[in-house]
Amino acid sequence: MIVVWRVVDSCNLACPFCAFDRRLEFPRHAADVVDVIGFARALAAYQAQTGEGVLLSWLGGEPLVWKPLESLTNAVRALGLKISATTNGTSLGSARLREHICAAYEELTISIDGFSGFHDPMRDWKNGFEKLQLWIPLLAARARAVGSPLKLRVNVVLMRQNVEHFAALCAEVATWGVREITFNQLGGRDRPEFYPSHRLRSADVDRIETELPIIRRTIARHGVTLVGGTAYLSRIRASALDQRNPVYDCGPGERFLFIDERGRVTPCSFTTPDYAVDVRSLRSGDDIAALPTRFRAMRCARRSTQCDDCLSTQVCDKFRSPPDAATTQVVHREPAVA
Repeated sequence: MIVVWRVVDSCNLACPFCAFDRRLEFPRHAADVVDVIGFARALAAYQAQTGEGVLLSWLGGEPLVWKPLESLTNAVRALGLKISATTNGTSLGSARLREHICAAYEELTISIDGFSGFHDPMRDWKNGFEKLQLWIPLLAARARAVGSPLKLRVNVVLMRQNVEHFAALCAEVATWGVREITFNQLGGRDRPEFYPSHRLRSADVDRIETELPIIRRTIARHGVTLVGGTAYLSRIRASALDQRNPVYDCGPGERFLFIDERGRVTPCSFTTPDYAVDVRSLRSGDDIAALPTRFRAMRCARRSTQCDDCLSTQVCDKFRSPPDAATTQVVHREPAVA
């Protein structure tokens, strides 16, 4: 099971496509450390009862600048859970932090949107790309030196202004010691004012589809994989054409959970207003095992409108490896039976 916990909604960068842009004025929140430890114990019990491994992944905002995170990570890892995080990479210049990541993390995803001419102004981070170009290889080298299982991944947010450089960017970061590259389409829900002039068009998706096999062959020479199944590209194309993507049964809570900074546990980040369970109510492995049944009952009582146009990358095969990407098991377009 993968559990993504958005532990903070604050960030030190200013990305105009992101809801957590530091320039936005709204009350910021952080997870309660006691709640995290309590739920981690329940996850450990679930893992022991079911034999199903659990990966707990920190998300933000920017999680690596949250002061409690390092000690919290060590405590959670001591319970037998695997740890990952998604970061903008601004903290990776610290040798001490890199050492901690090598010792404690299973995976680390770093967000990079292009070369310096695009990435730096888009994220309002001077010399950001050049810093990542130095720091990520240092982290990869240290992981190899200490025999760490750490998987380094780079994720790219694709929009019409950077899609033409995607192939070159993949070829570059593949030389940095990363093992995987993923990509998202620009979404419009967080910052609708930014979306119209930056969203992917049908021609952009055509370009991506044409270049993906070439990119995969190129980066495979460095032992790097570009993931994303056929269903994932189809979802991106549907968005470009303003086509809705209804999903009637994603197996809510069976393989994936999302938790926000307020401790609301849901099947995905989009359904938090509709299907939330208080993390404080989940104290045992049995409580977690019962979540799919609880979520299905909530769905039967009132189906979330978010499911009428699902944007969950977990559902749409973002992380599926290319050879296995012919079909998806969870998207059904027939009407739901209430």
